[in-house]
Amino acid sequence: MTEETQQTPPPPAKDPMKSFRGVQAGTLVLEVIVLGLALPVVAHLGNGITSIQGWSIIAIAAVLLACCALLRKLWVPWLILGVHAGLLAFVVALPAVAIIGGLFAAIWLWLMWMRRDVERRMEQGRLPSQQA
Repeated sequence: MTEETQQTPPPPAKDPMKSFRGVQAGTLVLEVIVLGLALPVVAHLGNGITSIQGWSIIAIAAVLLACCALLRKLWVPWLILGVHAGLLAFVVALPAVAIIGGLFAAIWLWLMWMRRDVERRMEQGRLPSQQA
């Protein structure tokens, strides 16, 4: 065996990113549900569901739901964070929606950190599924 073969850790038995994408998809679905529950707030405190505010919330929820199918792409987490920036822009019109956006943006930043940590451990061969 060559030195290069000896230093390369074995691949994990199961793909840890597959289950991690499931966590991400579940988080997106929960966020869509919370945004749907925010629509009555928009109707009561904002300009109504048929206003720009209401349609923006519905469009953001639709984009987040569509991102569930695209989580394998590397650019999707960045798109999700960009959508959260749009939710944070509601701080002027509807602070309650901006709070939802801030909370889920923090969750997504944490998920992205966890994903980076799992990828680093997988490269180093330190995942439990890679131990012999």
